[in-house]
Amino acid sequence: MSAQVQSMHWRDGRLHLVDQRALPGRLEHVVCSSWQQVREAICSLAVRGAPAIGLAGAYGVVLAAQRLAVPSSAWTEAVQALRTARPTAVDLSWAVQRVARDAEAATNPAEAALRTAMFLHRQDAERCARIAKFGAELIPAGSWVLTHCHTGALATGGEGTALGAIAAAHRAGRVLGVYADETRPLWQGARLTAWECGRRGIPCRLLVDGAAGGLLASGRVAAVLVGADRIAANGDIANKVGTYPVAVLAARSGVPFYVLAPESTIDSGLPSGADLPIEERPGGEVLSPVAAPGTEAYNPAFDVTPAELVTALVTEGGVLRWPYAFGISAGRGATERA
Repeated sequence: MSAQVQSMHWRDGRLHLVDQRALPGRLEHVVCSSWQQVREAICSLAVRGAPAIGLAGAYGVVLAAQRLAVPSSAWTEAVQALRTARPTAVDLSWAVQRVARDAEAATNPAEAALRTAMFLHRQDAERCARIAKFGAELIPAGSWVLTHCHTGALATGGEGTALGAIAAAHRAGRVLGVYADETRPLWQGARLTAWECGRRGIPCRLLVDGAAGGLLASGRVAAVLVGADRIAANGDIANKVGTYPVAVLAARSGVPFYVLAPESTIDSGLPSGADLPIEERPGGEVLSPVAAPGTEAYNPAFDVTPAELVTALVTEGGVLRWPYAFGISAGRGATERA
């Protein structure tokens, strides 16, 4: 069994996604042969993690281009439906529009779409490797670190962002182990981070989200490493709900708080975190199975961490410190070509 699982692969004209809903009990795949199936996989969290849902959306455009006239009203509907499948992570909209643009400019739209989607997939793997290298260098030798949510291979097209850096530091002998928040309400830390750490041979201690403050205050954690679903132009961070209180507690305890994410996550057109769209998930994810009948729920999927609480932002371009001066190559201003 390979230590690092691939979140997705393209084979025989179909997209094969690891079904993250089935983990850690079963390693299964969702096979998508239509753009509608890709959209459903994104909405239902069969695939999740900002880079991974961006890539899934990109391959969804390929499936649309294989079956629809480009351009046409049905094509426009498919692209829009994929682009808006989840609202917070900017990678999804960015990747879908990138592949759609290249398809529309080509004489063979399906071929051009696949070429661009596969290029973005390779590019994400390369970005993850660079992020892991830069991030690993920030971690003191002999450390335990804390992470929130899940940022490994399942969340990206490569080895991961924050968890990729932790894995790289562990291979270098710098990280002794990782504390993983359970990450309520969907347990990405418990189900996915702990599972990936086990496959990679990284010691992992799971803790309830509410225990993070005491752990940080105890001095047993040298650094916090998390990912991001969207980064505003001023450096505010949208990430899995619960990230903001961890950042506050890290600042209070004098523990460095690092955000590791690809430049495609930077939305230079969004002024600040106050403008970030925050997805609200169904209340049943919080209520089941413990709440009393008739209880209502508030279930935001993300929260916003102000830029000043982030010790450094790590992208494939290197380590950035606040206040940032994002260049035109960041986020939706990117000019890479397949």
